[in-house]
Amino acid sequence: MKIAIASDHGGLNLREEIKSLMDEMGIEYEDFGCECETSVDYPDYALPVAEKVAGGEFDKGILICGTGIGMSISANKVKGIRCALVHDVFSAKATREHNDSNILAMGERVIGPGLAREIAKVWLSTDFEGGRHENRVGKITAYETK
Repeated sequence: MKIAIASDHGGLNLREEIKSLMDEMGIEYEDFGCECETSVDYPDYALPVAEKVAGGEFDKGILICGTGIGMSISANKVKGIRCALVHDVFSAKATREHNDSNILAMGERVIGPGLAREIAKVWLSTDFEGGRHENRVGKITAYETK
């Protein structure tokens, strides 16, 4: 599994926590920034990650900003992306099992590092169930190709 990860200035610390987790899990990743604490624009980081995931260069992506909202809105503009904004472990599991989400968004100002690590761990290790959910995800994909 290869993960693309990025944050804006509001998600720097949490991004480092998640990178540490992926190191512990033996997951390959590439960090797409940002590298500053001054204000930057979240679409500048969300869109390249989403394009890399949609293009198949990476299996999944993780995006972090202050709330996760801006990153998730931006990423979901890219065809083929199913970015889920998650702030609890149950939703992390459900969005992989039921929605086959391919990008996880989180907010550093919303959750702490311990919970973020648990969310990411569950999200990274949960497979898509398929079955009845396959049809639902297929409807989203079909709509994108109109």
